[in-house]
Amino acid sequence: MKTITQDQAREILTLALATGGEFAEVFMEDTLYDTVEMTSGNITRSTTSHVKGAALRIIKDGMEINGSISDATFDKLTKLAQKLASTFTEKRIAEVEPFKEVKAGGQVKIKPNNSSIDPLKLLGEASQAAKDFSPEIVQVIGNFWRRHQNIQVFASDGTWAFDERCQTRLSLSAVASDGKNMQTISDSFGRNQGLEMFEGFDPVSFGRDIASSAVTMLHADEMVGGEMPVVIHNAFGGVILHEACGHSLEATSVAKGLSVFCGKLGQQIASPIVNAVDSGVDENAWGSINVDDEGTPAKRNVLIENGILKSYLVDKRNAKKMNHPITGSSRRESYKYQTTSRMTNTYFLNGTSTFDEIIAATKKGLFAKRMGGGSVNPATGEFNFAVMEGYLIEDGKITKPVRGATLVGSGKDVLQRIDMIANNLSHGHGMCGSLSGSVTTNVGQPTIRVSHLTVGGKGGM
Repeated sequence: MKTITQDQAREILTLALATGGEFAEVFMEDTLYDTVEMTSGNITRSTTSHVKGAALRIIKDGMEINGSISDATFDKLTKLAQKLASTFTEKRIAEVEPFKEVKAGGQVKIKPNNSSIDPLKLLGEASQAAKDFSPEIVQVIGNFWRRHQNIQVFASDGTWAFDERCQTRLSLSAVASDGKNMQTISDSFGRNQGLEMFEGFDPVSFGRDIASSAVTMLHADEMVGGEMPVVIHNAFGGVILHEACGHSLEATSVAKGLSVFCGKLGQQIASPIVNAVDSGVDENAWGSINVDDEGTPAKRNVLIENGILKSYLVDKRNAKKMNHPITGSSRRESYKYQTTSRMTNTYFLNGTSTFDEIIAATKKGLFAKRMGGGSVNPATGEFNFAVMEGYLIEDGKITKPVRGATLVGSGKDVLQRIDMIANNLSHGHGMCGSLSGSVTTNVGQPTIRVSHLTVGGKGGM
């Protein structure tokens, strides 16, 4: 990655601070994207793109001025610094501190040029396995996505940091139809790693599992709504924590007073059995980073401990405003977006129950095996989530499949109503969109039980 020198960075940042700025930063990136789409076994789209550029920002009195350029030469960055600095008209109040390279823990270890594994062959095998599962599988769409990114950050507080990331993901969607109704099930496997992540990956089982769920849901009865206990399965079930709680703990909401959890640090916000973290340091996990996009080393941030709110997710700008430690959580899709606080790998920790114990202890309720999309209002925590694959629980046993179930409630209520947590923590691999664009995030949890929750459905209507 061709970049500017330390002396050049110092000159750019010095110019940026000339008119009263308190903090200045240069973010540079060089990123390659590869995407392949496969429909019914045939490649229908293949794209490669190269994103290269830089962003410069100045912060003063909580105000942030940003600019970005694709031609990130020293001369162009110097002119951008002068242009952004012209926003202010005061005297210099800050100097550029001596640069000190940030040494991160190396939790992301990659071999991006590994060519011993053919991802398109894996994608084809998974697609074929899904198609062969049943004649009711009428379409299979697979995607391979890879981003190889190098970044460098220089900041006036002395930060000088590098990171190399190689997020790789394979995803598959299977559509089942009986000629009248259709059901779609999707899943993905992703890591911040090169192609070596597929060592031991079984594409046939992956494809069959998705197809099996799609066919099962095709023949399921419509869910009859009501208030009931809900058992939410592990892995992507953690989207509940991510959406209904995680976004409300990001400084983007908290610093503006627009979160249901504002002013709640040190208070009981969840059941005493609930423990949750946002960890950017899980080795090679889909949402992991060595340093964030401000050059701060990633951390394992304890969000909730024994039901007590312990931390928000905070970037440099909002740390001062909130009087809260920086958490290594500042992320951006690319240099074209302003960086801000975001989640990385967010999940509930294991509990003491087993999956079987939770099911056996539930007289009547819903088992949400696969969660789908939804919406949430961070200010209130109110959410509405679709259940992609669901089953009734009757007399402590999982019985018939049901489709069309939705979960309606608020994050603050769900946290308080979690009364059982299993010991089978697993993760799902998604993309999270917010103010700073789309970033890779793991969601995860063990199987949990919510004592009572509103479930929507068309059955019985």
